[in-house]
Amino acid sequence: MTQRRFLYLFAGWIFAMLPNAAFSDEGMWLFNNPPKKILKERYGFEPTAEWLDHVQKSSVRFNTGGSGSFVSADGLVMTNHHVGLSALQKLSSKGKDYVKDGFYAKSLEEEFKAVDEELNVLIEIVDVTDKVKAAVKPGTTGEAAFSARRAVIAKIEEESEKETKLRSNVITLYQGGQYHLYRFKRYTDVRLVMAPEQQVAFFGGDPDNFAYPRYDLDMCFFRVYEDGKPAKVPHYLKWSKAGAGKDELVFVSGHPGHTDRLNTVAELEYLRDIGYPFLLQRLNRLEVSLSIYSAYGQEEERKAKDMLFGIANSRKARMGGLEGLQDPAIMARKREQEKKLRDAASSNPDLKDVADAWDTIAAVQKVRAANIRRYQMLEGGAAFNTGLFGIARTLYRGAEEFAKPNEDRLSEFGESDRKSLELKLFSKRPIYPDFELHKLSDSLSWMCEVLGYETPVVQKVLAGKSPRERAAELLNGTKLTDVAERKKLYEGGKEAVAASKDSLIELAKIVDKESRAVRKIIENQVEEPKRQAYDKIARAKFAVEGTSTYPDATFTLRLSYGTCKGYEEAGKQIPFETTMAGLYERSAEKGNRPPFDLPKLWFDRKDKLNLKTPFNFVCTADIIGGNSGSPVVNKAGEVVGLIFDGNIQSLVWDFVYTEGQARAVSVSSPAMIESLRAVYDAGPLADELVNGKR
Repeated sequence: MTQRRFLYLFAGWIFAMLPNAAFSDEGMWLFNNPPKKILKERYGFEPTAEWLDHVQKSSVRFNTGGSGSFVSADGLVMTNHHVGLSALQKLSSKGKDYVKDGFYAKSLEEEFKAVDEELNVLIEIVDVTDKVKAAVKPGTTGEAAFSARRAVIAKIEEESEKETKLRSNVITLYQGGQYHLYRFKRYTDVRLVMAPEQQVAFFGGDPDNFAYPRYDLDMCFFRVYEDGKPAKVPHYLKWSKAGAGKDELVFVSGHPGHTDRLNTVAELEYLRDIGYPFLLQRLNRLEVSLSIYSAYGQEEERKAKDMLFGIANSRKARMGGLEGLQDPAIMARKREQEKKLRDAASSNPDLKDVADAWDTIAAVQKVRAANIRRYQMLEGGAAFNTGLFGIARTLYRGAEEFAKPNEDRLSEFGESDRKSLELKLFSKRPIYPDFELHKLSDSLSWMCEVLGYETPVVQKVLAGKSPRERAAELLNGTKLTDVAERKKLYEGGKEAVAASKDSLIELAKIVDKESRAVRKIIENQVEEPKRQAYDKIARAKFAVEGTSTYPDATFTLRLSYGTCKGYEEAGKQIPFETTMAGLYERSAEKGNRPPFDLPKLWFDRKDKLNLKTPFNFVCTADIIGGNSGSPVVNKAGEVVGLIFDGNIQSLVWDFVYTEGQARAVSVSSPAMIESLRAVYDAGPLADELVNGKR
């Protein structure tokens, strides 16, 4: 049965089995507002402040878009293979494909430094809501309000960075209801320790993606260094040899990327009718384009693998989300929830100013719809699909923005993020001219389709050439593949950039005025009114429901909880865990043909494996994209698993949590140890995990 057909069938009755939120394991909870009362009442467990602090500081964020955790005192970090995929690909070259063949460093000397990886560990959270809100005086709207808020956030971040030497970011919560300052310790010397072959890490490939039962060894290990030596970290997670038990309470500490559960109905309707369909157009086109390039040969397949994996995964997730938005039961439930809140707010004399909030959000969706295509193509860079354009734009805009006071800059050029910006800007990641030409040609062609061939900005970009001719001209005329050239322009500032004749710098200049103009519309006429309206709605929610609730995901650290249990599907009971024996059975069932083929090493070592070892398992913990690589821990704070996916029924979790069949999927801790010892001869790494030190 196809994924689309299955989603269609289950979406219509999903709410018939939706449990009351008070009795479900819903929630991506803030570490400074954990669900202690719920856990105590429901499970008889109350995490202490020490437990929470330890789990928080053992958790790691990959800035490339994933989660991880420290699993030894010597800076060893556990995450997913697909989170480490970008680093693996950047370290690979012709004849050395670490994605396909895997990697294991038998000694510290063999641990390869990742090209441009940054890992963040959350050290402290400070509530700065009052400071941020005080900067926007009552009655201030539009550009003035946006600028005032941006200025105070930049000031808070800059002062915190200077005071603590920690990366400091103000995080918007409850869509503007609260603002918290997050302080992170940075690690930029990140080295690859071990990764299995992608064949077993992503066993089952596209057909089994978002499916269950699963048999994936989706793990990868890195080590962080300080001063050239493995970092000595005070907080790391101890290892559970036993793994997760049936019906056991477990916790997930990770960085969910984005959810839309607090959105108004009007905004969900925008996503259903315009936002998601447009995004899927882009994802579908990219997937086809990258698949065509990959079909040219083995080397082309290697170059495109990371990007194609991400695009295909995003397409499937968004397709599932759109199915949920198109389900009348889900939207009816959202309308009912919204009506109850509006009615409660209208009957409260202290919330009279909240009444217009929902209408404001509905009104700005029209502005958003009128500008989103232009915004995504120009400011979002969808028309210029090459990393070299991103470098050019950063250099061109940076020359102007860094000359301004910090509080007046575009947000991405704030002092608090400057080190991260420079890490990416001066990355020595491999750049493949033929791959860049393929991507840029296709994106310029799509720009013509979306914006209209005769549109003045399109004509300026093409400069009288066809998309492919123009792409070749732009790439042949740039020197930005050379890191030294980037540093020269960056350090030379406005004068050096203004004098540059680099083709991509010139392109950034051509589109900058119109890009900034449409960005301004979105920021001042969409995001700012929304933020103020959602601030009112958040105040209403707090007044009606109390503050014991969680905000939408923001790619910052959250704590989820749930139990390890299976579910019923089509009259069949799906067990909560699979075994290593099931991996071989699944492969044999499919004739050991791709994507159900196993690496030769796994057949050679089969007799050394305990095939009864638990392999993957599911739990009811609330996760979303960005949680990939999150540790699953028991009440003792021990690692029992590693989140790597959700099943297909969990794809609606972007908008609403359900528990009847939706599950988070993990690799079990016993499977990781068993495979390291029996398959990969990586006993020292297994010992480090079990003992917590090298």
